[in-house]
Amino acid sequence: MNGNCLCGAVAFTSPDTRELSVCHCGFCRKWGGGPLFVVHCGPNVVFTGGGQVAVYPSSNWAERAFCKRCGTHLYYKLLATGEYFVPAGTFGSTDFELSSQIYVDKRPGYYELANRTPMLTEAQVIEQYGQPGDKP
Repeated sequence: MNGNCLCGAVAFTSPDTRELSVCHCGFCRKWGGGPLFVVHCGPNVVFTGGGQVAVYPSSNWAERAFCKRCGTHLYYKLLATGEYFVPAGTFGSTDFELSSQIYVDKRPGYYELANRTPMLTEAQVIEQYGQPGDKP
């Protein structure tokens, strides 16, 4: 699958996948203005335009990246595994299936998704991916 940022300075290719997840944590909502819809692309994502990619270490276990020129959010990456979670809107395709939601206990009351998916709380996510005292 192929995608790019808004201005086209950064493009990427990832394995073909249709798995879409949603994160409701405060960091993701602040980063994107709402819940973050991401495609789990695994570790094999190839970016071009790397000189335009800015990386922010957002936790002890992950980093986030964006385009320096237009500000498009490019990925959330798990440091331990190198797995990329890429915002769904950066792909040309919209043929995704919502498969899970995380930080469901942090979802504000002003929205709710109708999809029935597996759901993890903040404590469950940190237990699975982080270290004691970690934040998203």
